[in-house]
Formats: sequence, C-alpha cells, structure tokens
Amino acid sequence: MGLRNQVEGGALQGLSRALGEEVTWDEHQITSVDWRTYRSLPVGFDIPVIETVIVNRPNEEATGAGETSITLIAAAIGNAIFDATGARLRQIPFTPARLKSALAARSSP
Repeated sequence: MGLRNQVEGGALQGLSRALGEEVTWDEHQITSVDWRTYRSLPVGFDIPVIETVIVNRPNEEATGAGETSITLIAAAIGNAIFDATGARLRQIPFTPARLKSALAARSSP
C-alpha cells in the first residue's frame, strides 16, 4: 500500500503541476507566496480513478516511486491535448490561455 500511495500521490502532484502550479513574479520578487497566489489542486478535489499496476520484483533494490510518476504526467496530458487538437503545448501549466495561443499558432501560416 505504501508503494501504491507513493505512485498515486506522485501522479496527483504531477497533475497539479501540469494544470495549475506556477511560480509567478514581478520585476522585483516572487509573487506566488502563499496558497492563495500559488495555485494547486484544491483540498477536496474530486480525484480521478488511478489504476496502479505493481510488478512484484522482490529481488530488486527499493528505489524512488512517487518521483517517477510525477515526471510523466505533464507529457501524457500534453500528448493528449496534441492528439485532440493538433496544438503542441510546451510550457506548463497548461492553461486555457496557453492552449488558445497554441491553437492560434497552429492555424497561422
């Protein structure tokens, strides 16, 4: 269960980063300094079902688990957006404004 929790928690953290988390700043300092100005998945968020398949390899050394799942979520979402729209997003978070800009660039000559 610990490994499953690490993988699923990492996936949710990756989802939060891909869709909302972003450090912001002005000309003098960082402006995303608290939970009101640094957006992440909200408490009570309706969590999607995550199906975790664990391959039992008892002779292998234990290594990181949650870190791995964080790294692939943005790529998976970005590829799904590309597959659905033909627009390639290359900067996270994948905001509506960035998608709109990518859609416009896709249709420009």
